[in-house]
Amino acid sequence: MPTYDYQCDACDHEFELFQQMSESPIRKCPDCGKLKLRRLFGTGAAVMFKGSGFYETDYRSESYKKGADAAKKKEEKKSEKSDTKSEAKAKPAAKESSSE
Repeated sequence: MPTYDYQCDACDHEFELFQQMSESPIRKCPDCGKLKLRRLFGTGAAVMFKGSGFYETDYRSESYKKGADAAKKKEEKKSEKSDTKSEAKAKPAAKESSSE
């Protein structure tokens, strides 16, 4: 059940009310008794999942984890090779500019 914020337009009394979603908003102010009460639009409550079992990776099999680790290592090796190739290409260009 959510908590709703209310404000009275007559006396500016503000309060929160814990009520079911199916209930209609109340209209009578508990402070002044006038029918000038309105429910405010709030940001809503955030849902927080705590503990294990809420993420898709929590239920992965061991074979999936091994495959993912192997793919990660393979990707790292590719990036290392491309870094060394780009460094090798950059060195001759530096020699050419220094000879001029």
